[in-house]
Amino acid sequence: MGKRIIVSVINDLVTDQRVHKTCLTLTRMGFNVLLVGRKLATSLPMDNRPYASRRMKLIFSKGFPFYAEYNLRLFLFLLFHKFDVLTSNDLDTLLPNYLVSKIKNKPLVYDSHEYFTEVPELVNRPGVQKVWKRIESHIFPKLKEVFTINDSIAHLFEKDYGIRPYVVRNIPFKKEVIQKKSRKDLGLPEDKFILILQGSGINIQRGSEEMVEAMEFIEGAILLIVGSGDVIDTLKTMAEKEGIKGKVIFKPKQLYEDLMQYTANTDLGLTLDKDTNLNYRYSLPNKLFDYIQAGIPVLASNLPEIRKIIEQYNIGDFIPSHQPKEIAKKITEIMGNTEQLKSWKRYLTFAANDLTWENESEIIKKVYSKYV
Repeated sequence: MGKRIIVSVINDLVTDQRVHKTCLTLTRMGFNVLLVGRKLATSLPMDNRPYASRRMKLIFSKGFPFYAEYNLRLFLFLLFHKFDVLTSNDLDTLLPNYLVSKIKNKPLVYDSHEYFTEVPELVNRPGVQKVWKRIESHIFPKLKEVFTINDSIAHLFEKDYGIRPYVVRNIPFKKEVIQKKSRKDLGLPEDKFILILQGSGINIQRGSEEMVEAMEFIEGAILLIVGSGDVIDTLKTMAEKEGIKGKVIFKPKQLYEDLMQYTANTDLGLTLDKDTNLNYRYSLPNKLFDYIQAGIPVLASNLPEIRKIIEQYNIGDFIPSHQPKEIAKKITEIMGNTEQLKSWKRYLTFAANDLTWENESEIIKKVYSKYV
């Protein structure tokens, strides 16, 4: 067996594709990987993976008690297990990883999936935000190996702490998404233009409410929402409104292979984050790359990192605003322009070949090779 790496993350392990891809890369490099996370009441069963995992059941599920419980349990877990390298994913697992790495004098690699201290859940809670910022500002300047998800967030960290992280975007493995299931198999209408909004973070300020409202003004289309998040119940209530009812289909979160079957059967992928905080402004959502691998054009908010990808490969368009009628007008225009859709689909082939985890993970291999 190779050297042991313990990779920790605070969320559910099944649906976190970035962490899964990292663990697979490390396993293929010869490391003995153990992934640690939590198990929720709604968690899907773990699929077969070539690395070990440990899922903690917690007493608390939100707020300070949840974070305190998980961080304490993670600290004790790491303290009493053998390892050669620690990998912390996001700020909410960094403190226990940092403390144990110092106690045992072992290397720590940090992967920041977002600009954590500016997420919408914190920007309106300055007291809580201050606590997380103090943890980050104390530890971050002492780190030697840091990854993040795009150039914009790397620049923010460099500005804050004088350290520029390595950039590893959350891009899928290269694979041809073969439609094993038809629309009929999946319970989807065969005669409609299907829009898809997917993800495990369908939360506030991500444009989903406005998208559901926009369906009142769109004819001949269905909105498919696949995943989970804190506004799903609100969206379901909105979807019962007169003029929208019957135009929105909800599917719960899926294993990745099942999710991509839905994605591959749609016509246009949506990523509609609002520019309301730094984390969303510089986001580069997983769903964008999933849409690319599935070969479907993209309609997005005009945010910097997303714009780079869409304009570089010519694979989609942008909403003019988050006003529901404006969103509806743009989608109606796209639906009526079959030549443009065909052109985007041709360019998607080039984007899918270029934007692969095989290419993106080379920097991970370079950093971790010193620990093999």
